[in-house]
Amino acid sequence: MLCNKRLLLILLCLPWPVLADLDGERTALAKLMHELDGLKPLIAEAQGQADQSGRLQFQYDWLRLDIERIKLGIQEHLTAPRQARSFPPLKGDYRR
Repeated sequence: MLCNKRLLLILLCLPWPVLADLDGERTALAKLMHELDGLKPLIAEAQGQADQSGRLQFQYDWLRLDIERIKLGIQEHLTAPRQARSFPPLKGDYRR
């Protein structure tokens, strides 16, 4: 009985990510992509209110491209196979 209590205490002391379900990250990343899509109307609104006569202009097109790149990276991670990929073996000997 004492051993079970110690095991329970050890498990409770572990960081929560160790105990998290395996699909939690995927769910959070999918939510993040949805939130990034929600920025589109805010960006359009800001661009519509921008001072076009100012010397310096905010580059809204660059912002949109960066957000799309972030979404692409997330999408690639979400659609990547969950199994380990095979890589060619390392040479290991770096001397001539």
